Amino acid sequence: MNKISKRKKEHLDICINENPTFNTKTNGFDKYDFVHCAVTEVDISTIDLVTDFFNHKIKIPFLISCMTGGTSEADNINAKLSEVASALQIPIGVGSQREMIDNSSNINSYGVIRKYAKNVPVMSNLGAAQVLQKSYLSKIQSLIDIVEASVFVIHLNPLQELFQKDGEVNFAGLLNSIESIVNKINIPVVVKEVGSGIDKNSAQKLLNVGVKGIDVAGAGGTSWSAVEMIRNKNIIDNYFWNWGLPTSYCIRTVNQLKMDYNFLLIASGGIKNGVDIAKSIALGADLTASARTILKTLVNDNIDGVIKLINSWMETLKKIMYLTNSASLDDLRTNKIQEKEKLI
Repeated sequence: MNKISKRKKEHLDICINENPTFNTKTNGFDKYDFVHCAVTEVDISTIDLVTDFFNHKIKIPFLISCMTGGTSEADNINAKLSEVASALQIPIGVGSQREMIDNSSNINSYGVIRKYAKNVPVMSNLGAAQVLQKSYLSKIQSLIDIVEASVFVIHLNPLQELFQKDGEVNFAGLLNSIESIVNKINIPVVVKEVGSGIDKNSAQKLLNVGVKGIDVAGAGGTSWSAVEMIRNKNIIDNYFWNWGLPTSYCIRTVNQLKMDYNFLLIASGGIKNGVDIAKSIALGADLTASARTILKTLVNDNIDGVIKLINSWMETLKKIMYLTNSASLDDLRTNKIQEKEKLI
């Protein structure tokens, strides 16, 4: 097993068996509550959750976030997650495809996604450190082709790289590299963080170079600095363990850019239940995403358990829509949520 494959296996093991989550910071949704409507006129049985995902219609405002690839263990995980995506007709992201370029022996862990994810959008994925390298840039189209991707995702992980052994911390020229990719490929580019959040200023810079989707991936879920600290076994820095912008803050502020830009706003970062999903949408997100909660459920309860979990989240979303007089997702985004301190 090469160094990258070994690292990815360790990441999986830590995410499944350890607790690399924020311990002094939440996703921020606990600071908000919904405005109850006593005269709701919504028929809950008619609520439609169909959502636009670029050129696709998906049945619910949810996608399975980019998780893993490049290890033999990932084959089975990705195959099962793909079956979930196919059953629910939702998008699915592949893990970082760096290993497809560096080590073709693990290519099946990526290709298996399209094999089982029938007729749903698949999201290709490469990290910021790799898009800065010309040797990777020339191969991006092949990464897209092998998973028949509808969307190309670039993940930003400066905090993780900072605490990763031999991490690649030089991100100079990142915006120019992203712009060159946007101009080079013919599918939308989404940029996501991995758990520290994307603020309004950063989002605007990304939109200015042609990015079509922002996945805020805020603080409150998995801390990737914590993952690396656990791997290092000798550095535990609680300040940087909890570094990042809460997901709710990122959604609320990045949503303000909708007035001037046409883009898809994805909420991830500590999405653990239907209430988190409803609050994300009420704060302005177009759809939501989750990774570690889905992964752990898959390990414990298999494919049927994940499908049941996501369906239960959608039922919670519908109940909240009913109680806030929101006949549509657009209605839910219209003055249906308030900071708790103002509800006194």
